[in-house]
Amino acid sequence: MDQGTTPQNTADLPAVLAAHLAAHEARDAERELACYADDAEVTDEGRTYRGLAEIRSWLSRAASEYTYTSELTAVRQDDAERWTAVRHLEGDFPGNVVDLRYRYTLHDNRITALTIAP
Repeated sequence: MDQGTTPQNTADLPAVLAAHLAAHEARDAERELACYADDAEVTDEGRTYRGLAEIRSWLSRAASEYTYTSELTAVRQDDAERWTAVRHLEGDFPGNVVDLRYRYTLHDNRITALTIAP
């Protein structure tokens, strides 16, 4: 597990990151989408989604593809604009258990890039 803040300390995070983490936990795709810049890029499972339309499509598909539980286990600041959040997932996806790192790039209180990988 990465070192970082505990989930209880998310009040100290940038507002957009705290909002995204909360929306993701609630599986609220529209609230999550509102956190992204218009030209944001998300990379998940080796595929990159560019712009809000592609990210919306990815969010709707990702939310319904598998059944799983998710727990935020750590958040750390990597530099002025980059943060990493770690989520522990258990579910009916291949392998059944994984710790995923969500690597965020933030600018002007929006997510401009997100890479999700183990």
